[in-house]
Amino acid sequence: MGAIVIGGGPAGLMAAEQLLNAGHAVDLYDAMPTVGRKFLLAGVGGLNITHAEPFDAFCRRYGARQPELQPLLTAFGAAELRQWCAGLGVETFVGTSGRVFPQEMKAAPLLRKWLARLKHQGLRLHTRHRWQGWDAQGRLLFQNPQTTVAAPYAAAILALGGGSWKKLGSDGAWVRLLVDKGVPVAPLQPANCGFLCNWSGHLRSRFAGSPLKSVTLSLTDQSGQTETRMGEMILTERGVEGSLVYTFSARLRGLIQAGGSATFHLDLLPNHTHAQIESALRQKPARKTLGAFLKSRFKLDGAKTALLFETQGNAQAADCFRLASALKAIPVTVTATTPIDEAISTAGGALFEGMDGNLMLRQLPGVFCAGEMLDWEAPTGGYLLTACFATGRQAGQGAIRWLQTQTTA
Repeated sequence: MGAIVIGGGPAGLMAAEQLLNAGHAVDLYDAMPTVGRKFLLAGVGGLNITHAEPFDAFCRRYGARQPELQPLLTAFGAAELRQWCAGLGVETFVGTSGRVFPQEMKAAPLLRKWLARLKHQGLRLHTRHRWQGWDAQGRLLFQNPQTTVAAPYAAAILALGGGSWKKLGSDGAWVRLLVDKGVPVAPLQPANCGFLCNWSGHLRSRFAGSPLKSVTLSLTDQSGQTETRMGEMILTERGVEGSLVYTFSARLRGLIQAGGSATFHLDLLPNHTHAQIESALRQKPARKTLGAFLKSRFKLDGAKTALLFETQGNAQAADCFRLASALKAIPVTVTATTPIDEAISTAGGALFEGMDGNLMLRQLPGVFCAGEMLDWEAPTGGYLLTACFATGRQAGQGAIRWLQTQTTA
């Protein structure tokens, strides 16, 4: 019996690579016709594979799960991931925001080279094989278009993804299979997701899909801590989404769960002080509309102006102090997340408390977990992929150690 990896995303492939490097035979099963589908989708607009910010700040992106993930990131973090890419012949560069991309920007060239190397090392791929759990003899069961396959294993690594983007293979069906075996699993929830707002018909019809660039978002979380961050977001027909919103998604979700809604504030003119804005507003010609003046004086576009009137109405137009205050702190109230299948990633999953340091499940000796199916979350910006690679490597190394103990036992 050899090692089996279930799931052909970055975590599963990285785990398989560790085992192959150690000389073990590896069979990798995936439910989809080809592997790495979500990885390829992530690279459509430019593969943001990791982030170049200082290590301590990088690790803080993982929030409550920083203690569990930091040792794994110490072993295989951003620098190591970039070196690994270089070993595949894929050079990377740091963008202006600190995000790291392959020179070719796309995921396909990297995945193609990686799969070629793994197959050369002997990786056996079994696509269109959906995992069904275990049979009475403890073998792994897979359903393919023709039949059911029972596969014995000496070590198994589960890298099954979260519960978002079902069409790409991550449907969360594994949750029931592990819970039935007594494995502790936190419910899957949307992360890096959009949020719902009660927009007016005017804003929905005129400005849905409009970006809000160079705005600053401020949020006070449940613990009373306030964070302010600049970035970009998008007004949608249902609410808001985008990288700036994703940074706060865990805290927004927590506030909604606790109180039914969450309110953050947007500074539409972060490069201007309140005093500068108020002074300029007092000089507005009487014949000029407020919208036209804001556009000419501050380059405030239609979407930002619409958001101002959406939340403030026309009552404050003549009050320069209050209008300046509004432009520096537009309140946006969100009432729910968008559906989990629309989320970029998911929170929740197999709890670290149910595993050892090798990511082996205590209830299922010889079975390891890696990637997004673990109970952690992080914002977009390269953090998701880096942790998937790091946990895949850790699970693969753990499986090697497990196989060694079985050989010497």
